[in-house]
Amino acid sequence: MFAVIKTGGKQYRVAANDVITVAKLAGEPGAAVTFDQVLMVTNDNGTQVGAPLIEGATVAGEVVEHTRGEKVIAFKKRRRQNSRRKRGHRQDYTVIRITEILGQGEKPKKAAAKKKTTKAAADEAAPATAE
Repeated sequence: MFAVIKTGGKQYRVAANDVITVAKLAGEPGAAVTFDQVLMVTNDNGTQVGAPLIEGATVAGEVVEHTRGEKVIAFKKRRRQNSRRKRGHRQDYTVIRITEILGQGEKPKKAAAKKKTTKAAADEAAPATAE
């Protein structure tokens, strides 16, 4: 199962557990990210192609880290003018791990499991024993 998503003006082919590098996104490492601009989804039922997007389809992921790309040197020289300029640039990127691909009308599986923490489970059990 894979999907084609659009983010930062580029398109990426992603599958579950893929690690991709995209243009910088907001969020701390470990934060959840969802991509709503899904162009195509392929699964056991077949292929869905959007026109241009698939309504209701999302791709969930989590931020792994923020990083920077290789240094690019912009060097300009004007001949016989004794004029030179050297400028460097490093692009900011975000590394994302894709957790799951949700087609039309599907609900996230892992997000529901994360909602119930051990403290919440303990709070639910405490009133039952107090009665």
